[in-house]
Amino acid sequence: MANAEDPGPLPQEDRDSPPSSALPDSGAVPKELAKSSPSPILGVIRTVRPHQWVKNVFVLAPVFFAKDFFDPRLFLRAAGSFGVFCLLAGAVYTINDLADAEADRKHPIKRFRPIAAGVIAESTAKVLAVALVVLALAGAAYGPFGFFVVATAYFVQNVLYSFRLKHVAYLDVGLIATGFVLRVIGGGYGTHIKVSSYLILCTALLALFLGFGKRRHELSAAAARAKQQRAALSGYSKKGLDWSLGITGTATVATYLAYTLDPTTRAVFGSDRLWMTTAFVVLAVLRFLTLVRSRPHAESPTQEMLRDGPFVAAVLVWVGVVVWIVYNLRPS
Repeated sequence: MANAEDPGPLPQEDRDSPPSSALPDSGAVPKELAKSSPSPILGVIRTVRPHQWVKNVFVLAPVFFAKDFFDPRLFLRAAGSFGVFCLLAGAVYTINDLADAEADRKHPIKRFRPIAAGVIAESTAKVLAVALVVLALAGAAYGPFGFFVVATAYFVQNVLYSFRLKHVAYLDVGLIATGFVLRVIGGGYGTHIKVSSYLILCTALLALFLGFGKRRHELSAAAARAKQQRAALSGYSKKGLDWSLGITGTATVATYLAYTLDPTTRAVFGSDRLWMTTAFVVLAVLRFLTLVRSRPHAESPTQEMLRDGPFVAAVLVWVGVVVWIVYNLRPS
């Protein structure tokens, strides 16, 4: 997520997308965009993207793999940590949309985002972002100091990403992966659970894989408008991203398999069968690659995967089997 392919006939995504001349070139908001959402309240909800907060389940990973997920006290701590990262995520999405408003207006799909479309005034969006940050960090301050530091680092890193570092190819995806790692580490601090190096490495590799998949999809969908829609795309090539996807996808599966076969893992969970769940990880990885290549009109493959039946099924079955093995569930 430029190559020297023979242009030939226009690909489907370019035939269906509005011509660049039809897209606004200035900061002015066309009337049809301003009507894309009938309610400012719905606009606020769309801006903070609650459907994307599912990414914050990584905050719960330390508790889940520590076999303490059903401990009420630890569950409440984990839920509080999850809530803080959801508020921060909402603030980050709002700040990112403020920074990207002009570029989003040139995108065939993103131009309907509430801020770009003028559904939410930029002044209102700024107040929303500040309120979410204050509330989130106030909540983080009630937890362990380490959790507050990680939550603050997560927010600062995302602000730097939104305003400058997202324009640097490959570094942008690296920072996205760092955000996922910080979620896991924050979950560990928030629940007083030591996070294993395997969990951190698997998280980093999986996040890199998903990030490269998103850039690969964007590069194909944007075509000649790539640099207008995301500056970093000019530093990517399809071949380079295909290699990156192959390497990180393979490394993710290999690291997870190594974790399941590690003697310490088998001793902690009292089972030698966790390695079997690697099959579902492989299925999910392959399905994501399919989504990257087969859904050119989707805003994002990471968003598309959340409503893709086969992908969701693979993840849910993986969760179910892992719970059965890790928590030693047996028929009574």
